[in-house]
Amino acid sequence: MKHTIWEWIGDEALLAQAVSNLSTLVLLGVIVVCILLLSKGADWMIDGVVDLAKRTGIPKIVIGATLISLGTTAPEAFVSVMAAFMGNPGLALGNGVGSIIADTGLIFGLTCILAASVPANKFILNRTGWVQVGSATLLVAIALGLLFFSSGPPVLGRSFGIFFLILLAIYMYATYLWSKSGKMQLEEEENNDDNGEFAGLFQCWLMVIGGLALVITGARILVPCASEIAMRFHVPDDVIAATMVAFGTSLPELMTAISAIKKGHPEITVGNIVGADVLNCLFVIGAAATAKPLAIPENFFFFHFPAMLIILWSFRVFISMNKDGVFKKWQGIYLVGVYLSYVALQYVLNVELPA
Repeated sequence: MKHTIWEWIGDEALLAQAVSNLSTLVLLGVIVVCILLLSKGADWMIDGVVDLAKRTGIPKIVIGATLISLGTTAPEAFVSVMAAFMGNPGLALGNGVGSIIADTGLIFGLTCILAASVPANKFILNRTGWVQVGSATLLVAIALGLLFFSSGPPVLGRSFGIFFLILLAIYMYATYLWSKSGKMQLEEEENNDDNGEFAGLFQCWLMVIGGLALVITGARILVPCASEIAMRFHVPDDVIAATMVAFGTSLPELMTAISAIKKGHPEITVGNIVGADVLNCLFVIGAAATAKPLAIPENFFFFHFPAMLIILWSFRVFISMNKDGVFKKWQGIYLVGVYLSYVALQYVLNVELPA
């Protein structure tokens, strides 16, 4: 039986079945190739973003918060919608919430620890940063309302999904207006960039889109291969669910962050993380709920939602307290510590994201 490319991209079971037939040696080889694809794709993408910012005059942090975050979260949205249609709508909520926790706790935390200096641009973060924490808090408030006031089990219906997608459209348009109104201020903060030769506009877009394609492909294949090897070495299923699955959905953001740090542009990571968090909430969960109503498991209320809010509101506090406009290394250590505690507690308490 032949399968379409969309089934290969969206069906987790199909991918898992395909890699289960490979030998361990072949799986290791595939993982090495995927890591190379991820690395090269992220490098191309960052180079394209930097040159695109210089060509168009749009600040790098704005491109990171819109174009790059949209590209890195689009596969998660597609997988979540496909999962909802295929009878596993709970995967969408796990994808969205788990990615927000991993993006801000692990990836941004590591960025603060590893980068020499991570700018806390107040113009962008005092706007998109509030949308980031506000959209997640709104999701939890709606979930609590459904828990306490609905007659049956809490279910995020299609009307809420459409509402989230409308908020997404408003956010994207507002981001465009904010970037225009603050363009001069943002340009002044980036005036120390190298003004040498850079790629043409078509080449910039080719590098960004091509890089995204490599990152998405590499991440999509690497995660089931790594999970299969973990199972062969008798790693417990709950450990794989608590680490590999949640980490895998944020792998594109991680590779983007590593490449951005290596090339000296951590502000792209800041924009990407904030934008990805907004999109994981409004786009990933909103699109999946529109496709099919999402049941909200009980463990989200006492475990996953609190972890998400602790990490996001801590990030919000850091933005407000960094008067010098730079994130501190201790703040990164704190965020990574919260993320690792969250992962460890999933294993200890046997609390899993839907998979």
